[in-house]
Amino acid sequence: MKKAFLWPMAALLLLAGCSQPAGESIATTASQTVSVQDFAGRNISFSKVPQRIAALSNGELDIVYALGSEVVGRPTSTSPVWVKEAEKALQVGSAHGIDLEKIALLSPDVIFGNQPLNSKDIPSLEALGSKVVLSSANSIEDIKKQIQLVGQVIQKQAKAAELVSLLNEKLRSYTPDSGTSKPRVLLVYGAPGTYMAALNNSLSGDILTKAGGENIAADYPKLESYPQYAQLNTEKIVKSNPQLILLMSHTSPDQVKEGFMKEMSQNSAWSSLDAVKQNRVEVLPADLFGSNPGTRVTESLDILHKLLLAVK
Repeated sequence: MKKAFLWPMAALLLLAGCSQPAGESIATTASQTVSVQDFAGRNISFSKVPQRIAALSNGELDIVYALGSEVVGRPTSTSPVWVKEAEKALQVGSAHGIDLEKIALLSPDVIFGNQPLNSKDIPSLEALGSKVVLSSANSIEDIKKQIQLVGQVIQKQAKAAELVSLLNEKLRSYTPDSGTSKPRVLLVYGAPGTYMAALNNSLSGDILTKAGGENIAADYPKLESYPQYAQLNTEKIVKSNPQLILLMSHTSPDQVKEGFMKEMSQNSAWSSLDAVKQNRVEVLPADLFGSNPGTRVTESLDILHKLLLAVK
């Protein structure tokens, strides 16, 4: 009965996916009927407020707990669970590979999955008696909509509004003054042997620009398979002369940094970059940049803002 849906570059695709707005409509009757529209434009109705919740990614897991609820099923991971209260929850796979046996065992009322990754899994999950709500996070605005959507599903709209307000307040604090120069940054997603530049339509690229940085790869041609990323172009990188190089990795950060530096150093002009000369090549925390951090995106903003201030 176990069925896994796997995808290459699983860590990367945690950051990728189509971004469509979540519907704002919700209807609640005396019997607590709940109706929402997810990021795929699907209308989902529940006869009562869902109590048994499963999340396929860390972003939705974080949001559920930030709203004051809990899950019975959480993403499978070899890393420590950053939401300690979720440790007791059963691991049910991820958006890239769902363990249907575990889902059947838990029989959750709702499963929060990824759009578009889990759209193909809806028939199998619904056959087990669970409703599926899809969302994605390619920007901070998407995370706000995720918070609102999850809040609608579990009837925590007031808390969701509070969390969104706090996030908006954080963003306003980073609004740069008019005419202020922005540090030039190269943002790289890395896995051993694979390196790509993050574009502004990726979550990490959006965090960078919101924190006050200039993404030197903003105009690079996007990859067809991963439209939030682009191939690295050493010639363009050297011409843009980044002042800061930031590496994201889901695992093996030291290995990723070593491989990246080795690959880039094959160009003799690499050592002339301001970032290299000033030893400003940093590996970002995987839990805040290797996937959707949910409400902890405020921490992601803080980290990038401090790194950017150090450049000025």
